[in-house]
Amino acid sequence: MAPTTDTQRPAYIRLTPEELAARKRRNVWIALGLVAFMVLLFTTTFLRMQHNQKAARQALTPAPAAAPVQPGEARP
Repeated sequence: MAPTTDTQRPAYIRLTPEELAARKRRNVWIALGLVAFMVLLFTTTFLRMQHNQKAARQALTPAPAAAPVQPGEARP
């Protein structure tokens, strides 16, 4: 038996203009979604770094010394 070849089948699929437009719209929405996700990650990271730097500065700043309390005085 000799192997059979199918010469009627095209080597690739040709998309219609509607399918090409749908693919382009899909790609644009995927790109916009990726950009929005990147902006969200950048913003979250930036805000967390600011918060952590502020906390570190506060931890390094000495607290003001409290006035000594005399016996019998009420604390403020």
